[in-house]
Amino acid sequence: MKNYLVLLAGLLISADAFSQSTLYQTSSQQALDYHLELFDKQLFSASLYDNSRLLNQNLNGEQQKSAELHRAMSALEIESPDGPGLMKSYILDHGNHPSVTTAGLYLGDHFFYKKNYREAIEGYNLVNANSLNEANKADVLFKQGYSYFQLKNYGAAAPFFDQAKVLNKPISADAYYYSGFIAVENGNNAKAIADLEAAGKSSFYATKVPYLLTALYYRQGNYDQAIQYAEPLLASGQNLDRKETINLYLAEAYYAKRDFANASKNYDAFINAKKGVLSREEVYKAGISFFEIKNYQRATDYLKVSASSTDEIGQSSSYYLGHAYLKLDNYQFATTSFQAASKSSFNKQIQEESLFNFAKTNLQRGTFSTAISALDEYLETYPSGKNRAEAETLLSEALINSSDYLRAIEQMDRIQNKSPRIQSAYQKVAYYQAMVYYRDQKYKQALALLDKSQSFPVDRDLLLETHFWKGEINAADGNLPQAIRSYEALRASNPASAHPYLIKTHYGLGYAYFNSQNYPKAEEQFRLYTEKLRGNSEKQYYDDALLRLGDSYYVQKKFADASATFQRAITESNSVMDYAFYRLAVVQNFQSQNNQALSNLDRLISGFSSSLYIEDALFLRGQIYLEEVRYSEASRAFTELISGRPNSPFIPYALESRAVANFSTQNYDQTIADYKAILDNHPNAENSETALKGLQETLALQGRSAEFGDYLARYKGANPGTGNVQSLEFEAAKSLYFDKNFIQAARAFENYLRSYPKSGQRADALYFAGDSYMQAGDQERGLGFFRQLEKEPSSPQRVRAMQKIGVIELERGNYAAAIPYLETAAQNARSKVEEAEAVQGLMIANFATRKYQQSITYAEKLMTLDGIIPESTPKALLTKAKAQREMNQKAQAEVTLQNLVNNHKTIQGAEGLYLLALSFQERSDFAKSNDSIFDFSSPFADYDYWYGKMFLLLADNYQKTGEDFQAKATLESIVQRSTNAEIKAEAQAKLRSLN
Repeated sequence: MKNYLVLLAGLLISADAFSQSTLYQTSSQQALDYHLELFDKQLFSASLYDNSRLLNQNLNGEQQKSAELHRAMSALEIESPDGPGLMKSYILDHGNHPSVTTAGLYLGDHFFYKKNYREAIEGYNLVNANSLNEANKADVLFKQGYSYFQLKNYGAAAPFFDQAKVLNKPISADAYYYSGFIAVENGNNAKAIADLEAAGKSSFYATKVPYLLTALYYRQGNYDQAIQYAEPLLASGQNLDRKETINLYLAEAYYAKRDFANASKNYDAFINAKKGVLSREEVYKAGISFFEIKNYQRATDYLKVSASSTDEIGQSSSYYLGHAYLKLDNYQFATTSFQAASKSSFNKQIQEESLFNFAKTNLQRGTFSTAISALDEYLETYPSGKNRAEAETLLSEALINSSDYLRAIEQMDRIQNKSPRIQSAYQKVAYYQAMVYYRDQKYKQALALLDKSQSFPVDRDLLLETHFWKGEINAADGNLPQAIRSYEALRASNPASAHPYLIKTHYGLGYAYFNSQNYPKAEEQFRLYTEKLRGNSEKQYYDDALLRLGDSYYVQKKFADASATFQRAITESNSVMDYAFYRLAVVQNFQSQNNQALSNLDRLISGFSSSLYIEDALFLRGQIYLEEVRYSEASRAFTELISGRPNSPFIPYALESRAVANFSTQNYDQTIADYKAILDNHPNAENSETALKGLQETLALQGRSAEFGDYLARYKGANPGTGNVQSLEFEAAKSLYFDKNFIQAARAFENYLRSYPKSGQRADALYFAGDSYMQAGDQERGLGFFRQLEKEPSSPQRVRAMQKIGVIELERGNYAAAIPYLETAAQNARSKVEEAEAVQGLMIANFATRKYQQSITYAEKLMTLDGIIPESTPKALLTKAKAQREMNQKAQAEVTLQNLVNNHKTIQGAEGLYLLALSFQERSDFAKSNDSIFDFSSPFADYDYWYGKMFLLLADNYQKTGEDFQAKATLESIVQRSTNAEIKAEAQAKLRSLN
């Protein structure tokens, strides 16, 4: 019972706490204690029983009284509705009987322990206290006082406590205890202290009074007295009851006095005791205390807990949490904290400040697109906000650095009177967006944005860049006259001779003039470009420009200059040295320096086996031998080309030249065979008529003229004269193809093949028919024609068809089937574009068939062909990294991915950053995973899927490291901002799980 009374007395703060105190220091009444325990557990229905049976027996007087009393007691025990009435009737009917006192006590105790204090008071009023011994009298007086106390009728309660405490019975300590509390409520501190000190003399209350007195002082707002009283007790080292609660009251008192150092010390003492839990408000105060003493790390430990709900405490906690993270240079967590605070409207000032700080922090982190959105929202929501001027300044900075250029342009377009700062930002952002359009081959949009950039020529250097890129874009779009005008506009601006964009313009202008066949001006520009870069460590396109300079000299028949230029390229180990050897040999051939030409051709053929110019070199070598009347060597040279490169477009010409060489050595049978090979396999070659005449002459010398008639007839069939219907049909079909009327072209070529199945132009017709159907979207029929061409003799068209088949199989996911076709295409490529497309396909196909090392090899090869086809290098890096991951080369993969992320702001770069962050997560380096996302993600904001995947990964990292508040805030941000339905749904699912 003592325990019960003390727990009830603990209700100095609330009635519930008092209900936990015990009334007595003894525990003799087991039944009452049991009911008290049921009541304390609030199991109100646990004592229900059936109604007692009515007395139906003939009993004598005392028995009757006893039976009636037990009936009433039983009725009370089982909570029968008539229980109280039975007990009151018993008392009134037998007022002079000694058992009436017991009945009254029982009735009072029944209601007392049921906390029905009004009924308890009535019950005890039926008891003649003077008839009791002093112990029971003290007990009844205390219960009467306690009942009034619980009814907050302190005036009525006090006399009963005063009577009970002076009887000097065990219950008197309890009476002193409550009397002291009433004295505190009445402001009679002297009496309160005296009574509580008296209560404290009992061993039971000695350790309990301190926390109660401390609590009373605190509740009264008497913080100094609470501190003065409690601090010495804590310092004494006594084993005080609920010592941690004294720490908590002290913490609250110190907090109220803004003594944050002592407040924080006592909050931590309470937590470290691990005997209680702080309320969210107390957690918040603890966080603020540590924040104020600049212990920001400890402040975050508390504030991230109190920030967990969307209420006023949560908003304020998030706000201070954001500032604490800023002090710790943790911009990641600061942004999510400020964002959470900005979403709540409980405190308007905090909401405004949080939105502004959210924007500033994102700007500091470099996430400019998010900063722009937040600053834009701030200026719109708080047009008269105290941070407006700074927000406008920050917005201009964010716009300049944003990767969301279209949004930035839209924002600045709304500003009617653009300040110089905004004009400068506009010039830059329009330029940046133009570069994005250029990257995506959206040339018209790119040119329009460059025009917008030029409308604010604040930065002269940037203006020069816009002229240059207009030249580049027009050149890429095939508009060479406009490209030349743009390049020349840059030159007309008279930049410094070494200005980097003037140097680049020399190169671009050189190509524009070269492709316009204005070779003198092309020569001038390539010469200027190579002269300015010759001594530089950064050569840019120097190697290519030097070769084009040589070509410009050659076309103008400036052979000495051309020869010197190509020789210079060889001496400087030009990256395309094989081309330099070939072109030098061509020039030397024109200069009648055939021995030198042959030497350079041999160096090319022996040293560059995979060169695109091997076939050219082999053919030229044979031609030079032929010129030199070295017929046997010429024949061998042409044979090497014919045998080694059966798909080469040089084959019909090599056959003709070998026939001439063999004729000159009187090897007429081989001569006849070569001419027949041209007419049989290449009937539409430009030299087919020459082959026919050579065949006629050679057959006549051999006395075999009879064989000629058959070849003449076949030639006429393959090469109808001008105006012939067959020729007209073929040319008409080609016209449809080149006019991009693919459906009509496909049908025309199909009809042509049906009408002329043995036409000499069969290979061309099969290819054009197949490609026409492909272009028209009928892949199956197109593939059918390519399959037919696969079965035809070797030809350039057959090689092109093989590449097409490989691409189709690749697109269909038939990767193993695609590989041999793509290998053939790569081996027989006649241009860098064809080679790059085939190598890229082989990289993809080998990866898909789990041939990871081969895939890496092709990826590295593709990187050497950088810029030939769009985004080839980022695709190669991504595939290489994925292959390395599959081969468990995690460290190498991370290096590759970092290279990809640093240098390529493409969709491949976005996926690469996700994989890089995932790799760090997989080895539990969560900090590095988070940092990689925050440091590098901003330029990839447009790629919504991968951008969303990064931040889903970030939320996972937070969860894995126990940062649930940050995880929740991150997921909420994804749900609010993501434009990708899949990402948003995944975030919502994770958020539900987290909640």
